[in-house]
Amino acid sequence: MSGGVDSSVAAALLLEQGYEVVGMMMRLWSEPGRGPAAPLNRCCTPDQMADARRVADVLDIPFYVVDVQDYFRKTVVQFFIDEHALGRTPNPCIACNREIRFTYLLERALALEANYLATGHYARVRRTGDSFQLLKAVDEAKDQSYVLHVLGQQELAHVLFPVGDYSKDEVRRMAARFGLPVAQKSESMDLCFLGDGDYRRFLHEYAPEIGRPGPILTTAGREIGRHEGLPAYTIGQRKGLGIALGEPVFVLRKDAARNALIVGLREELGSRKLVVRDVNWMAGQGPAGPIRAEVKIRYRARPVMATVTATGESQAQVCFDEPVFGVTAGQGAVFFDDEVCLGGGIIADESEERG
Repeated sequence: MSGGVDSSVAAALLLEQGYEVVGMMMRLWSEPGRGPAAPLNRCCTPDQMADARRVADVLDIPFYVVDVQDYFRKTVVQFFIDEHALGRTPNPCIACNREIRFTYLLERALALEANYLATGHYARVRRTGDSFQLLKAVDEAKDQSYVLHVLGQQELAHVLFPVGDYSKDEVRRMAARFGLPVAQKSESMDLCFLGDGDYRRFLHEYAPEIGRPGPILTTAGREIGRHEGLPAYTIGQRKGLGIALGEPVFVLRKDAARNALIVGLREELGSRKLVVRDVNWMAGQGPAGPIRAEVKIRYRARPVMATVTATGESQAQVCFDEPVFGVTAGQGAVFFDDEVCLGGGIIADESEERG
């Protein structure tokens, strides 16, 4: 339970369905808020904790807080910093789901003799014989299966996503029907551990060594300007580069080894192939040969048809039917067959591809 409407309704729905429910909230590490009006942090504020307790009181269920601050700092926040130091752009929600929510917290729940860990994620689990599938949420605008592709069969057997069958509007209406005090509570889309939502400021403060200025290079290696630190830029960025070549140029990639920002024309930005590392196949093993799948290269990206080939135990090659723009090393590449999430991994950079 987070104190938000989704996890609160998830708990209420499970009670209505006859489950015995225990509320658990994780206290994660977060830097202090920025400015006099800022909260102490963005993920576990006293207000959020109070809201979660109020919901638990309304539902008449036990409520516990699990302190995961140190482990979260080491496995998610440090990962976020380290990946940026390597010129990549990580998705910390994927790391949190892999290391914290569906490993640390799930193991703790099972150790307490719970049968399931339920969350407010918008996704669905379907049992087919002795195996399980992860499905997109009914409300695709809220679907979170992209960040849940790290789950395996063991985890899928013990997780529940009660709100995955409903739209956000329906969830809010159910919250009101259940008499929950968070029915109209707004939701935050920022990284939970940032004090002000500004990840560039965070990296500059917590890892200043990775924000060193360096050269802006063309793909031919010609220096045409200077950048203000690689974390300040995103793949596909056009504005704010401080260079004028008579035609628009875009950020193509970050070369951490040379501390260089590589730029080029829009046609150079499109990619037809990419390599995916740390692949998790949700069925437990990869396909024997190439498969056709829709592939998302970012959480909010449009799925693009591609041929996906497992090239090792935890690696795959993706060949798109059409050029895809904004491929970013460190982001997730997730494979779908219609509503079924097949698995996914992390987009590799050039050094990882060669390795």
